[in-house]
Amino acid sequence: MIQSYIRDVPDFPKPGILFKDITPLLQSPQGLREAIASLAAKVEPRSFDVVCGIESRGFIFGTALAHHLGKGFVPIRKPGKLPWKTAAESYDLEYGSDRLEIHLDACQPGQGVLLVDDLLATGGTMEAAIKLVRRIGGRPVGAVFVIELGFLEGRHRLGGIPVHSLMTT
Repeated sequence: MIQSYIRDVPDFPKPGILFKDITPLLQSPQGLREAIASLAAKVEPRSFDVVCGIESRGFIFGTALAHHLGKGFVPIRKPGKLPWKTAAESYDLEYGSDRLEIHLDACQPGQGVLLVDDLLATGGTMEAAIKLVRRIGGRPVGAVFVIELGFLEGRHRLGGIPVHSLMTT
């Protein structure tokens, strides 16, 4: 069970926050294998062409999932990290804002894109990623997460695309 590999860290990164640490999951060959197989079981591989992961932990699960399913991988990164022409999308955080970027040629017009991240909280980061994929012509077909903080209702910001999580707290 994935939950047995998730460590709760109280008061990180600030007092009152209960951080869900995926490090034990990543350290366990069995746990990581189980997580990737479980994410793959949540989606229909014929419905998408590429897997898109959000920096940084989305890269870990996204590349492993893409490999497992025989798909390509597209990174969505923080500003200034991609070496080619990019599209950018800003989004709000609790204490300010941030921005994500994607290569303009990351997917072909109409290609199905599965988006991956480790955690769904308020949904702002994934919402920005979905907007970026659409802006460059991709067709978001779903989003998968290892953990979903259900009480924050982040899935409601994702424009109705299917959302799958391995565990919800």
